Amino acid sequence: MKRVIIIGATSGIGRQLAKLFVDAGFIVGATGRRKHLLEELKSEHPEKIFISAFDITDTDTVPEKLAVLVKEIGGLDLLVLSSGTGHVNHALDFALEREAIDTNVLGFTLIADWTFDYFQKQRSGQFVGISSIAGIRGGRHAPAYNASKAYQISYMDGLRHKAAKLKLPIVITDIRAGFVETSMAKSEGAFWIAPVEKASRQIYRAIRNKESVAYVTKRWVIIALLLRVIPRAIYQRI
Repeated sequence: MKRVIIIGATSGIGRQLAKLFVDAGFIVGATGRRKHLLEELKSEHPEKIFISAFDITDTDTVPEKLAVLVKEIGGLDLLVLSSGTGHVNHALDFALEREAIDTNVLGFTLIADWTFDYFQKQRSGQFVGISSIAGIRGGRHAPAYNASKAYQISYMDGLRHKAAKLKLPIVITDIRAGFVETSMAKSEGAFWIAPVEKASRQIYRAIRNKESVAYVTKRWVIIALLLRVIPRAIYQRI
């Protein structure tokens, strides 16, 4: 039986993924900051879902919390990092920028490193990070969010390179999400907003297919290509 830990399973994509993996026969370790929501999730499948409440920015305690959860679920084959934050921040309020950095850079790095180290010792595994289409170019609405997602994209590429050089079957899956109907869909003029269920199903399939990079929903690959080729002078006028 496969074991998965989902970081950020209290709501949105993470919660929906937990349900999909349970339905597929996985034992699920679910984490998040809001314990009462984790307890609600566990009550739906008390024998298949194990929970641990923590904030990934609490870098002093996260490794121990993860180790305990892995022991409770009996091992680890897959870890999905679905926890992230960002704010529309026209005033460049540093408190808001720091929150994005602490979660999307510091917390992300800690989880990614801990997971890769575990899989390196195990000599197999899959790490999934949910980054964003926003990581392809900088953005005026939420500068730290875009920059932090670019960091995640680059970091996962580095881990993929590291696994290849080690010649280990460690899969790194980068899910570059567009707008999904969650609390994160705050950007002005947001379009192509996908229901959580649809986005989660596409993410689930990409994970099971062990894709290196997947755009969710799939139509966002068009925007990704445009963002890469559009001249800077034009982009800055958008």
